[in-house]
Amino acid sequence: MAQKKSFVLRINPDTLKELEKWAEDEFRSVNGQIEYLLQKALKDHGREPKLKSNPEENNTSTEK
Repeated sequence: MAQKKSFVLRINPDTLKELEKWAEDEFRSVNGQIEYLLQKALKDHGREPKLKSNPEENNTSTEK
């Protein structure tokens, strides 16, 4: 699993309050909700991060 990086987020208190409600409605933490929304926005705009492939999975060698 990829390592996650933490950072400080400054957010308007009213926005945070609405995010907390939304996260609760969808059974997520606020952090999980923000991450979900960011991933969805990236996907919707064609900016999904490219996944690093595992070289072992791409091994087409027939050696045993």
